[in-house]
Amino acid sequence: MPMRFRDKVAIVTGAGQGLGRSFALDFAREGARVIIAEQDEERCRSVAAEIAGLGLEALPVPTDVSDEADLTCMVDAVMGRYGRIDILVNNAAILSTLKMKSFLEIPLAEWNRVLAVNATGAFLCAKAVVPIMKAQRRGKIINLSSGTVLAGVPFFLHYVTSKAAIIGLTRGLAREVGDWNIQVNAIAPGSIRTEIERDSSPQDKAQAMIDRRCIKRAGVPQDLAGILLFLASEESDFITGQLFNVDGGLIHY
Repeated sequence: MPMRFRDKVAIVTGAGQGLGRSFALDFAREGARVIIAEQDEERCRSVAAEIAGLGLEALPVPTDVSDEADLTCMVDAVMGRYGRIDILVNNAAILSTLKMKSFLEIPLAEWNRVLAVNATGAFLCAKAVVPIMKAQRRGKIINLSSGTVLAGVPFFLHYVTSKAAIIGLTRGLAREVGDWNIQVNAIAPGSIRTEIERDSSPQDKAQAMIDRRCIKRAGVPQDLAGILLFLASEESDFITGQLFNVDGGLIHY
C-alpha cells in the first residue's frame, strides 16, 4: 500500500462518525498518526480503537471545537505526544440533528450554536494549529464546506450560512498563511450517504437529487477520499484558496 503520510500528524475534527470517521481511516491507512478530535467521548475512543485494531495509530482527544480552551488542551496533547502537526481537517459540524424549517422559525440559540461549531470552530482550530505549522514552515488545512451553499438550499439557513462562511475563511486564510508554506483549501460535498440518520432527508428527496446528477448514484464517503488525500499531500503544494465541489455532477459552477 502507498503510505503518503507516514509519520505525518493529521487532526480530523468531528471524527467520531460519518465523514470524519471515514477521513480518519483514510489517513491512518496511508500511514498518518491520526488525532480523533470528537466531542462525544465514547465515539472518540471507539474510532481510535477501530484504527488501532487495524494495527494503525490514532490518538483520541475529546474536543469541543467551539471551546478555545478545549482546543488549547487538544493541541498540547498532540504536541506532547508527537511534537508536530501537519494536517488539519475542519470537518466537525452540526447537521443531522437539524430540522427543516423557515428561517423565521430558527431560534437565536440554535442559530448561534450552529455558527459556533460549523464556522467559528473552524476559525478556532486554524488559530490553534497555524502557529505550529508556521514554525514548521509547512502545513495543510482542509475545510469542509457544503454543496448546499452552491445550490442555495432552503430551510437550513443557519447551516448553509455557516458553510458559506467556510468558503470565505478558506480564501482569506490562504492569503494570510501562504508565505509560511501553508495551503488552505475547501471541499464542498454533495449529499453523501453515511451511517448517520437524518430525518430531514427522506428517501424520495434523496432519489430526486440522484436523478439530477451526471453520475446517478448515491455519494459515499470514499468518493471524497481522493480529493481529501490529494489536498493533504505534497502533490497539492501549489494549490491554495480553492473550493472543490464533489457531488457527482449535480451542480456546475
